[in-house]
Amino acid sequence: MKNVEAWSAEDVSDWLSKEGMPEYMDVLHQTDGPALLRLTQADFQVPPLSRVSHDNGQQLLERMDILRMTTHIEDHKNGHANGHVGGVPNGTGKLQRNGMLGRKDFEREMIHIPMPTIEPPRCPFPTEWWKTGVAFTYAVICFVTTSVVISVVHERVPPKEHTPPLPDKFFDLFDRREWAFSICEINGMLLVGLWLIQWILLKHRSIIGRRFFFIVGTLYLYRCITMYITTLPVPGMHFKCSPKLLGDWEAQMRRIMKMIAGGGLSITGSHTMCGDYLYSGHTVMLTLTFLFIKEYSPRRFWWYHWFCLTLSATGIFCILLAHDHYTVDVVVAYFITTRLFWWYHTMANQQSLKETSQSNLLSRVWWYRLFRYFEENVNGTVPRNYQLPVSVRAWSWIRSVKYSRLDSQ
Repeated sequence: MKNVEAWSAEDVSDWLSKEGMPEYMDVLHQTDGPALLRLTQADFQVPPLSRVSHDNGQQLLERMDILRMTTHIEDHKNGHANGHVGGVPNGTGKLQRNGMLGRKDFEREMIHIPMPTIEPPRCPFPTEWWKTGVAFTYAVICFVTTSVVISVVHERVPPKEHTPPLPDKFFDLFDRREWAFSICEINGMLLVGLWLIQWILLKHRSIIGRRFFFIVGTLYLYRCITMYITTLPVPGMHFKCSPKLLGDWEAQMRRIMKMIAGGGLSITGSHTMCGDYLYSGHTVMLTLTFLFIKEYSPRRFWWYHWFCLTLSATGIFCILLAHDHYTVDVVVAYFITTRLFWWYHTMANQQSLKETSQSNLLSRVWWYRLFRYFEENVNGTVPRNYQLPVSVRAWSWIRSVKYSRLDSQ
């Protein structure tokens, strides 16, 4: 391994890329090996490093300590310990192979310093894709359960001719706009698409993905409970609900499958059932996607955050403007979504909250064991690092295989 003191700026960039810290490459593009070793904790408290580092440079400083230790061990093995080459004893000019001293002289002159074996550092953010698969399965089960409960609740919704819509202050202030709900669903699809692209480009996508799947699944599970317990009448006389099937389970299953295939959206024509009001699933998705987009994107992308916030807020307002949900449906959905997101991430970022104790009251929530399973090996706040799903080397290898096959033909 080349001595760090002799590293050029290009060597430093290669090392940062190899260690999985490409976010520092632009800031340290003129930094050579000696300058790299002179970095201290104080350097990460001021720009430009403070804008890049989300852990006060802790990860980079730890890798530098390991680099120093590794270099020292290599020097010791090569007879360069303490910064000098083993000399020729007593002025003798007799050297052996590779410029080293004779065996007896070497054993007499060299000091053997036992060095501890360095264990490879444990990754603080392991991928553990099987856990992401468990979270995805949990979310799918909750979505399917929601569709089944909507079909059951639809059979219990009172006819609008017998039970008119409940009074709502927002409906008193704003007349209904038929096009508004389409705007809401378009904004929702845009936010989901942006979040999907952003998630694919995240370096720690497995950890963040299972967080998203768990939170969205839990929110829809809560929604199953609230809308089954309390069935509200339709919010407006404009609703055209599908006819009740009165125990025809085969027809209900077809209706449930149609709703799942259409994503539960009215714009796709898959959602023609009534009764799923308390609370609003559209508000859940509009709010949750924005929270994840903002949490896992760089702080300097303020324009991106404001754009997504505008999409989210406009979509929520259009839900009410279309008179497709009561105001209380939207308020409850926003409250539960934001609190669950903030609670989960606070618990995930604090190591002490991952341990069951008398002082940790959050450990009493029903999903705490599942939370521990997902987050037990995640140490610290997940950094907002990005990388391509297929590395440049892998892409080069794929292209080389492709062209080698063409050449062989």
